[in-house]
Amino acid sequence: MITQVRGRLVEKNPTEVVVDCNGVGYLLHISLNTFSSLPDDESVVLYTHLSIREDAHTLFGFITKTEREVFKLLISVSGVGPSIARTMLSSMTSEEIQHAIASENVQLIQSVKGIGAKTAQRVIVDLKDKILKTFNIDEVSTFTSNTNKDEALSALEVLGFNKKQSEKVISTILKENPEATVENLIKLALKNL
Repeated sequence: MITQVRGRLVEKNPTEVVVDCNGVGYLLHISLNTFSSLPDDESVVLYTHLSIREDAHTLFGFITKTEREVFKLLISVSGVGPSIARTMLSSMTSEEIQHAIASENVQLIQSVKGIGAKTAQRVIVDLKDKILKTFNIDEVSTFTSNTNKDEALSALEVLGFNKKQSEKVISTILKENPEATVENLIKLALKNL
């Protein structure tokens, strides 16, 4: 298994690079995040993952070990291949993907080209625990919006509003503004109820 490539950057474009390692040029498929983080000088170190299928051996390159780990986790999910995982890492940073999975943000994951609702839910179900353990994400941060949502819902219920209708409105508000405080949630919900 090739785990990293250190050498001279010979070719560079948004989807792939060629790194010359002592006379051997390795073609590495990269994400846009890796492309934008590549140094200007010719010397480069990229962490790699070798994807082997019966019709192709493809080498993927990553600027950080974290990005490579997120890629490996994504391709472990049924229905997510290397090209979709690379598209996800091009659309969002590895940290954004981790937080989207940890906070169960289906909409954000589904916004990536090639990922439907079922695949997005599968990504969350399969990877949430792994992401929380591997990257040591504080679970408290993933539930703050849920707590705010619950408090806002109970306040609206006390005010006499229908719970199902209130829940739809608050969910819509949270999609647009996930960091909304309880007060803002209630104010915006009252305008829409």
